[in-house]
Amino acid sequence: MTTVTNGVNVQALLDAREVLKGAPEAAQFTWRASSTWRDGVHSTTTVRDFFGLGEERSHKTESVFEADHPEVFAAEDNGITPIEYLLVGLASCLTAGVASVAQNRGIQLRSVQSTVQGRHDIRGILGADSDVRNGFNDIKVTFTIDADASPQEIEALVAQSQKRSAVFDALTNPTDVTVEVA
Repeated sequence: MTTVTNGVNVQALLDAREVLKGAPEAAQFTWRASSTWRDGVHSTTTVRDFFGLGEERSHKTESVFEADHPEVFAAEDNGITPIEYLLVGLASCLTAGVASVAQNRGIQLRSVQSTVQGRHDIRGILGADSDVRNGFNDIKVTFTIDADASPQEIEALVAQSQKRSAVFDALTNPTDVTVEVA
């Protein structure tokens, strides 16, 4: 039997799933991001600390994300737009899911490429047409996967990744969002 080496510690994930079935309070995580306005529509967002498994935790390193708008919006283009970060989250979540599911199913991956496109009518965010929503009209994800698997097995990998994706779920189901001033 060939050992599958996709780099995912599936056993640790399966062990965590079993432990958390009996300790649902430990499964409650709070992810955080903190954004600071720089100038114009440019902001810097940092991600470092989170709450999980019953205590405060930190990532190994702080991650910093620059957000801005392109020059065609009369901005400085110091980073990608906030709505593009949504695409980044979806692409990375689904791609990680494919790797995890493939590892669990004993499928060796050679390459996985996901391309995510969001069609967006910007008249909504500009206030040019109140009937146009502010967000994406639709999002399309396309995978190109080279693996030791049949086309049907690859389709099943993607379907299971989609089923377990936190970002896909957040985008396709209503999520309560509260905005307040401290």
